Formats: sequence, structure tokens, C-alpha cells
Amino acid sequence: MSKRWRGCLLEILETVLLTVIIFFVVHQYVAEPREISQESMENTLQPNQFVLVDKLTPILTGYHRGDIIVFQPPNGFQENGSDVPFIKRVIGVAGDLVQIQKGGVYVNGVRLVEPYVYDGQPTDPTTGVSSWRIGQGQLFVMGDHREQSQDSRAFGPIQVSSVIGRAWLRYWPLSSLAG
Repeated sequence: MSKRWRGCLLEILETVLLTVIIFFVVHQYVAEPREISQESMENTLQPNQFVLVDKLTPILTGYHRGDIIVFQPPNGFQENGSDVPFIKRVIGVAGDLVQIQKGGVYVNGVRLVEPYVYDGQPTDPTTGVSSWRIGQGQLFVMGDHREQSQDSRAFGPIQVSSVIGRAWLRYWPLSSLAG
């Protein structure tokens, strides 16, 4: 093999290796694509849409009420019979008192205005518990389609350490970019 061909082959190998390394670093620490497979976030997010999950900025800014997050559900919980990460909206953060009463959600005594809730469904407790104090390192999450969502009403607050990232951008189908 000539010196020229070896140099060309070496450059191709370097480019491929660098591309693979960059892909894995971005996927592991910056962002990753996820398909919505659950109905619990309708009409905000629809099944079969794809979102880009931001892993980097939440490390710097934390999670806030209203964020849509992707997380590993607590043991024993599945949605639609599948063992995939859940996607829900953050309702309460550390220090908050979340209460469900009169068909609504109250955080620290103030009823939330929730225009994103599917068809204006009331929010009801799913177990006998209707009040939660959110501890350090925890989040209280619920789906927008309350009647189709297994969420913190059933399993309580989740650990921030179980969160994969914040849903940042709907990118597929392309028509979802406008919404």
C-alpha cells in the first residue's frame, strides 16, 4: 500500500473514530432523542412524536415547576405495559406542599392554573393520599392527561437522580415543530 493511501486511510479512520466519540459524548451528557409512547401527556405531546431531551442545562439550572421531564419510573410502575421511561410535567419542587382537592392542584395553598390539562379534566387523587410535602432532591410530577397517567399521585414524589433530562424540542413529525 502506498504512503498516500495509508495517509488517506488513516484520515478516514480518525474521522470515523472522532465522529463516534462525539456522538457518544453528546448522547450521554448533552441530549438524546426519545419517542413518546404514552398517552399521559396528551394533548401537549402525542404518542409517536419524538422529543430531544436536554441533559446538560438541568445540571446547571435544576428543574422547575412546569418543566416536562423524562425519568425512570419507580420500581413496579409501568405505563401501557411497557418498561420505558416516563414523561411528565413537574408540578412541585423541593419544599413545596402539593395538595389535590376540589378537582384541582394546589401548590403552597395556591391553585395552579393548568391550561395544558387534557380536555379540562379534573385532577383527582389516585390513592387515599391527597397531600405531599416535597423533600430535598425530589420532584412531584403529573401527566397532562390526568385520567391516563400513572404519576406522583400513585407513587409519590420522584428522586431528581431518576431524571434523564428535560424534554426540550419536539422534532418529529416535522409538523410538531410548529406546535
